[in-house]
Amino acid sequence: MLTRKDLYNIPGWHTRRHLIVIESDDWGSIRMPSPETYRELLRSGIRVDNDPYCKYDNLATTQDLSDLFDILSSVKDSHGNPAVITANCVTANPDFEKIEADHFTTYHYQPFTQTLTQSPRHTGTFALWQEGMAQGLLRPQLHGREHLNVKQWMHALQASHPSTLLAFRLGTFALTHDADPTIKQYYLGAFNSDRPDDIAAYSTIIREGADLFHTLFGYQSESFIPTTYEWSSAIEPHLIHAGVRYLQSTVCQKIPVGDNQGEKLRRRCFQGSRSRAGLLYLMRNCIFEPSLKPSADNVGACLHHIQQAFRWGKAANICSHRINYIGSIDKTNTDNTLPQLKTLLHTIVKTWPDCEFITSDQLGHIIESQQ
Repeated sequence: MLTRKDLYNIPGWHTRRHLIVIESDDWGSIRMPSPETYRELLRSGIRVDNDPYCKYDNLATTQDLSDLFDILSSVKDSHGNPAVITANCVTANPDFEKIEADHFTTYHYQPFTQTLTQSPRHTGTFALWQEGMAQGLLRPQLHGREHLNVKQWMHALQASHPSTLLAFRLGTFALTHDADPTIKQYYLGAFNSDRPDDIAAYSTIIREGADLFHTLFGYQSESFIPTTYEWSSAIEPHLIHAGVRYLQSTVCQKIPVGDNQGEKLRRRCFQGSRSRAGLLYLMRNCIFEPSLKPSADNVGACLHHIQQAFRWGKAANICSHRINYIGSIDKTNTDNTLPQLKTLLHTIVKTWPDCEFITSDQLGHIIESQQ
């Protein structure tokens, strides 16, 4: 019997190559700044322990990156290349000091590399990013300017929403309804409106995010993944203008109706098909999220997804967020997740000796060359 994942893999582009892509979102974003911040929020009655991203996720430290790179480099594909993470990166975070100095009237941001320098835990981290890129272990791509809906967050600050304001004082914005039921807006969806005035603002955000990406990494990001997988097609011409050619996505695009209110529309994003604006969908068809499902058979499930993808002639495009590789807030997270990653990668090369580890932009190039 065909499963839903089988049906998602049938339409679109096909290949006989066993291509493995690992797309990992949220790199560059603050999320939970430190264990001390986590404990302070918890003491204040904000249930950050109910949200795994608040519980574990943080800017990667040198130890996080070193541990991840050791595992990626422990395997080689049929061309002798190591496993590689497509690190979908936001290029900026809020500049909390400047925002407060302006009494919450004006939003300011800073490059995420500046955020790194403000934390002793992250000294020298960006140099390790660059080393991982040079070794073919890390390939940044654009995830946006911030992992934040600036308008909604600023409105909450201007209204002195208690937990949002407390989190601000502690250097973060990433609280959710799971942590505090009084939070009604989802601050993390950077593009979750289809209103014309918001689309105009998103145009600026996209341009500035892409320009900052080029400044930080020295090349243009050809692929893009919107935060929370939600975007109006009206932003796509602005993405194209910024040099984007490929849309990373799940099998469905979530399309906002209004300003993050009510039901959302859905559009299928089959691998190798194109959006209305002509952007190529890369579609994720595999999941490896052990931090979100700590008691599940994450390795077995992902291997099954890979087998389904290959059965229908698709690249195995694995969704695996940064949270799975961060141990600086709670080391029990990576004590659980990293051994699973190692098992997954070694089983892949053993099961499919002709496999190829590639990045999202490389996958886009391959699909286009065959079309």
